Amino acid sequence: MSRFWSPFVKDLVPYVPGEQPKLARLVKLNTNENPYGPSPKALQAMREQLNDDLRLYPDPNGDRLKQAVAEYYGVSAQQVFVGNGSDEVLAHIFHGLFQHPGPLLFPDISYSFYPVYCGLYGIAYQAVALDEAFQIRIEDYQRPNAGIIFPNPNAPTGCLLPLQAIEQLLQANRDSVVVVDEAYIDFGGETAISLVARYDNLLVTQTLSKSRSLAGLRVGLAVGHPDLIEALERIKNSFNSYPLDRMAIAGAAAAFEDEAYFAQTCQKVIDSREALVEQLTARGFEVLPSAANFIFARHRQQDAAQLAARLREHGVIVRHFKQTRIDQFLRITIGTPEMNQALLDALPA
Repeated sequence: MSRFWSPFVKDLVPYVPGEQPKLARLVKLNTNENPYGPSPKALQAMREQLNDDLRLYPDPNGDRLKQAVAEYYGVSAQQVFVGNGSDEVLAHIFHGLFQHPGPLLFPDISYSFYPVYCGLYGIAYQAVALDEAFQIRIEDYQRPNAGIIFPNPNAPTGCLLPLQAIEQLLQANRDSVVVVDEAYIDFGGETAISLVARYDNLLVTQTLSKSRSLAGLRVGLAVGHPDLIEALERIKNSFNSYPLDRMAIAGAAAAFEDEAYFAQTCQKVIDSREALVEQLTARGFEVLPSAANFIFARHRQQDAAQLAARLREHGVIVRHFKQTRIDQFLRITIGTPEMNQALLDALPA
C-alpha cells in the first residue's frame, strides 16, 4: 500500500479474470471463449480500416454499430448504448443507475464482477440465494431495492430464467431498474430485448465476446429506454468519449450483419454442448441444465479441485470456483468436438 493512494483503494477487492495461460498445445476450456473464429465479413471489415484514417479519432457515438444493433433487434438507435466490452457497459450502469437508497439485489451465485463494482462505487447490496436447484426465485426479489441485476443465462451455473418470469420480475419492481445481463443468451435463450418497449425500467446488456467470437475486440452494448441510455451516455462522455476504435465499430457492425455465420456457429456450440452433457452424465456427472456456451458439472465421488488439477496435468484447463455451495462444481467451456473429446480422454476412468 502506498501513501499516495486515495483512501478507498485499499479496501477494493478486484475482480480476478479467468486464467490466460501462455502454454502451447493447451485445450483451453476455462474462459467461455467461442471455439470458432469471427465472421469472415467482420474480419474483412476490420482489415478495411487499416489505412491512413487511423490518424483520425473514431466516431465517438459508434453510430454504425448502434444502427446495426437497432436493425437486428427491431429497436431505435436511441435505445442502444455501446462500450468497450460489456464490463465497461456494466460499470457505467452501476455508476449511473444503481446509486440509490436501499440495496442492489443480485444472485448469491452470479457474475463475480457485481460485488466488485459495488465496492468501487460504494453501492450497498444483498446477494439473494438461489434455490436448491440453483434457480432464481422471483418472489425473493419482491422487496425494497435500489435495483436488480442478474445474468441470464446465469454465470457460472448456465441456468436460464424464462422470459415470462423476467416479465413478472419487471412488473413487481416498476420503480427499480432491472438489468438483464445476456452475455450467453444466444446459446439457448430468448432475449429480453423484446420487453424493452413495454418496460421503461428494463435494461438489457450483451457482449460480442461469446456468440460472435470477438472477445479480443472488446465490444459490449445495452438496449433500453432512451432515458436509461442517456444516463449511460452522460457517464461515458464524462469518462472516455472514444471507447470503441475504428476497427471495433466496423467489425462489430459486420458481425451483426452476418446472421448466417452467427446462426451456424451458435448451433455448432449448442450441438457440442448437448453431446458433452450426455457423455458426462454417462460417466457419473451431474450437469445443471445449461443455455450457455459452458456447462456446470460435478461428480458425486470425485473432488472438483482434484479433477481440475488432473485435467491440467493432461493439458486441459477448466474453471474451478472455491465459493461456498459450488466448490464441487467445474465450469467447462464448450469447445469443438475435438476439444471436448480431449476433455473426456483426460478424465479418470
